Amino acid sequence: MKFTLSDFDYNLPEELIAQSPAQPRDHARLLVYNRADKTITDDHFYNIGDYLPDDTTMVVNNSKVEKCRLLFDDGKKELFVTSVSNNNTIEAMVRPGKKFKQGKELQLAEGISAKVINIAEDGLRTLVLSCDIDNPKLEPYKHTPFPPYIEQDESLSEEYQTVYAKDLGSKAAPTAGLHFTDELLAKLKDVGIKKTEVTLHVGLGTFAPVKTENLDEHNMHSEWFQLTESTCEELNAARHITAVGTTSIRVLETASNSEREFTPESRETDIFITPGYSFKAVDALITNFHLPKSTLLMLVAAFMGFDEMKRVYEHAISEEYSFYSFGDAMLIL
Repeated sequence: MKFTLSDFDYNLPEELIAQSPAQPRDHARLLVYNRADKTITDDHFYNIGDYLPDDTTMVVNNSKVEKCRLLFDDGKKELFVTSVSNNNTIEAMVRPGKKFKQGKELQLAEGISAKVINIAEDGLRTLVLSCDIDNPKLEPYKHTPFPPYIEQDESLSEEYQTVYAKDLGSKAAPTAGLHFTDELLAKLKDVGIKKTEVTLHVGLGTFAPVKTENLDEHNMHSEWFQLTESTCEELNAARHITAVGTTSIRVLETASNSEREFTPESRETDIFITPGYSFKAVDALITNFHLPKSTLLMLVAAFMGFDEMKRVYEHAISEEYSFYSFGDAMLIL
């Protein structure tokens, strides 16, 4: 069956969009879906060890979220930094766009200005700042890049990082991993469940809407990943692999050959996984509940089956699970 963008639409009551995480993190709810018998089990994340196979190796994304959202003038001016080409030359989405005209230099705050030296077709500005991007005077203006459906609340900044985050570079959190605590990871290790790490820096493309009804016409965003030699050794020895999040699955499916062998590499991936895709590397998936018409929802539908995805999401809505980045979790076995 050939799917279109409209096939991945669904209605979600606004009150089910989580604005803050569960406390503690591992007290989020957990929906467990078993592909073998199509059963749905409702539980809590702290019990995930009861469902994971004893011989699995969990693969987590250790990318850390950058404070790349710069807000000035009480939020009336914004630079969302997408890349840094040298210490003071950046590419950024800006707001309001009409103020950031070609060649214009804007005063952002006391002693801080930015000159627009280029405007790309998509509106992205190249800016030269009057100070280096890592200058301490910019620190008060740097904010966590929460998704647009979450209200800006800097007190939740640490909650928007996984407990194992280390490699700075993401514009959004690999949210499936937000549910783990150090205590839960230690508990899983004690029962023999292994954990290894990959790095994939989540880009703004993760929020980019799919605009073409024909999915074949969608230009999938690319994201940089790294697979180290030690991780490859662990993956090549693994009997069962559980991807923690869609970002981890993108790395694993990109880097695995048809024999499920991994070799060290670091590069970009623009893999676009939709129903009909044959998975090579991953046996189970931990993920959150994703936005309608998103590439992440399409990936989940590919992993569990389109009809079952629709059924499971209907169940999650009827049971009032929390959705999106700070929401509840799903384990697909």
